[in-house]
Amino acid sequence: MIHYNQSTIQNWERFYRANLLQCITGFKSANLIGTINAEGVPNVAIFSSVVHLGSNPALVGYINRPIAAAPHTLANIEATGVYTINHVTTEFTDKAHQTSAKYALNVNEFDATGLTMEFIEGIKAPFVKESNIQYAVQLVEIVPIRHNQTFLVIGSITDIILKTITPASDGFIAIEKAGSMACLGADAYYTGQLIQRYRYAKPNEPTQSILQNIC
Repeated sequence: MIHYNQSTIQNWERFYRANLLQCITGFKSANLIGTINAEGVPNVAIFSSVVHLGSNPALVGYINRPIAAAPHTLANIEATGVYTINHVTTEFTDKAHQTSAKYALNVNEFDATGLTMEFIEGIKAPFVKESNIQYAVQLVEIVPIRHNQTFLVIGSITDIILKTITPASDGFIAIEKAGSMACLGADAYYTGQLIQRYRYAKPNEPTQSILQNIC
């Protein structure tokens, strides 16, 4: 058994500490957030912190790093109020990861990383054409997290685009069939495999599976 205390954790080398702490919080979805600034320069950046916040209304959030470390996505969202979230798939993991590089403000990161912009009428922010699951988001609120100068960005989902997959009768989407990836740490990407689904849990009733004979 290995036991690290808070003092040890705090004294780790920066990248070692960040990688380990991002690993212990588990697998996360790999998403590209597409934005555009007031001057019309598109931006795309990878995020592993997108989280479901509610279904009615349909809200999602993500954590933006401190402005000094990651200024462009947040500034663009503040300027336009709209952004897109695009699942990363196995076909373009390398290009998606490259968006984590710190490009200059005037650089179109779609062009710089080899990704393709896709626009839908009525939505100002660009989508990632290579992505099979995409959704557009309208800014609702930016919540400063003062303890570490990060921001919780909350948005309302306005449009959903599914290119290669159809939801089941109950709304379930088997995202692994669309090639959607998970990520771990700062630089590792994983494919998903469905193990089991269960029916809605109720007190004093046995757990019931929806799928049978899952290998």
